[in-house]
Amino acid sequence: MQVHLVDGTFELFRCFFGAPTRLTSAGVDVGATRAFVGSMLTLLKDATHVGVAFDTVIESFRNQLFPGYKTGDGLDPALAAQMPLVELASRALGLVTWSMIEHECDDALATMAVRAAADPRVSRVSICSPDKDLGQVVASDRVVLVDRIRDKVLDEAGVVAKFGVPPRLIPDLLALVGDDADGVPGLPGFGLKGAAAVLSAFGSLEAIPPTPWPADVKVRGADKLSATLQAHRADAALYKRLTTLVVDVPLPTTVDDLVWRGPDDAALAALAVTLDDEAVPARVQKAWQKHPANPAHTDGAPRTG
Repeated sequence: MQVHLVDGTFELFRCFFGAPTRLTSAGVDVGATRAFVGSMLTLLKDATHVGVAFDTVIESFRNQLFPGYKTGDGLDPALAAQMPLVELASRALGLVTWSMIEHECDDALATMAVRAAADPRVSRVSICSPDKDLGQVVASDRVVLVDRIRDKVLDEAGVVAKFGVPPRLIPDLLALVGDDADGVPGLPGFGLKGAAAVLSAFGSLEAIPPTPWPADVKVRGADKLSATLQAHRADAALYKRLTTLVVDVPLPTTVDDLVWRGPDDAALAALAVTLDDEAVPARVQKAWQKHPANPAHTDGAPRTG
């Protein structure tokens, strides 16, 4: 079987900025949520085991560690207003949905990816997100990142080619170069190529020596970078903690729970009213009738693949 794990927060953002505004008769914009439903139905043409994670609130435990970490400040009010609605839509579709508050969406995806990859029945885990943070849980071609916008798959070899380090060193790399999307500043002077070369030479952030680096570490401005790291080691350690995903979030979900079992009819009917789109239930039911996990297509047990 294959498992698909969806970054619901990213889906909401891409739908909000990529789909047209759709106002209900009450003047409420629901365009992103309607587009999200369509996006999930497209995914479900090929996916049987699906989980969707959302940042129910933008802030997480990381904000307590570092005041500069990303917050919801500046978020478009029209987008923020659809955050609870898109979670309702995910549940109405009948998808396993994780609403993250203390942890982040990426932590939930990383946790379930590791859990699913440990199941010998699972042939591949596809994390549907372009977020570079999630590169740290990529494993060979068994756990991969899928960019659904560009139709690209990033396996372990792809992570190395793109970032210059293996998946396990993605947090170390981001600690040095920073991550603007999450408000992690990194250290002055460290670019992607130089940071990757240093980490490749020493094996981890912690293993980089406090003394000047050997001559065979071919990095431009090595002495300056070495001095910068030595002066900011505590900062680098904090940034690594911020960029290291939690892989043991207590999700009450097994791989078998991820099988799509069709929509919640009552919730779907209510969603159609909220979206001012009476065609939604019929669209979803049509997708469910054709879906390989529908028991109507088998002798009573969902097909997995």
